[in-house]
Amino acid sequence: MSTVPAAPRMVEVSGAEALWLLEGSTLGRLVYPRREATVVRPGRHTWEHGRLVVRAPVQAAAVPLTATYQVDEVRAATGTGWTVTVAGPAEVITDPNEAAHYRRTLTGWTYGPHDTIVRIHPQTVSGFRLVRGTAS
Repeated sequence: MSTVPAAPRMVEVSGAEALWLLEGSTLGRLVYPRREATVVRPGRHTWEHGRLVVRAPVQAAAVPLTATYQVDEVRAATGTGWTVTVAGPAEVITDPNEAAHYRRTLTGWTYGPHDTIVRIHPQTVSGFRLVRGTAS
């Protein structure tokens, strides 16, 4: 008798668990609208003082008033993993000392005018785990 593995399913996690997953990662995607398109840029992040700080290859002038940041870890071999999304007001960090601190601590993708440090003040945090097995 052959056993068919259970199909993966999404299970919502609490806000606290979503933040815990976010804090344990360093790579994600900054997502925001630009004209009639959605822009997605890779980012490196840190969670400090209840705020998400992202270094991404985007021009400072293009950063909107609100932004979304998405992080995930999916293990294709097991069909498991998780995804977390944070959204809220965004601001470019312009203070030279603060920006220099984050440039030292967050590895950049590019340098020059497309290297921007963004702070997101989270209004929503959501997360899901991709799990296998029966519903509990």
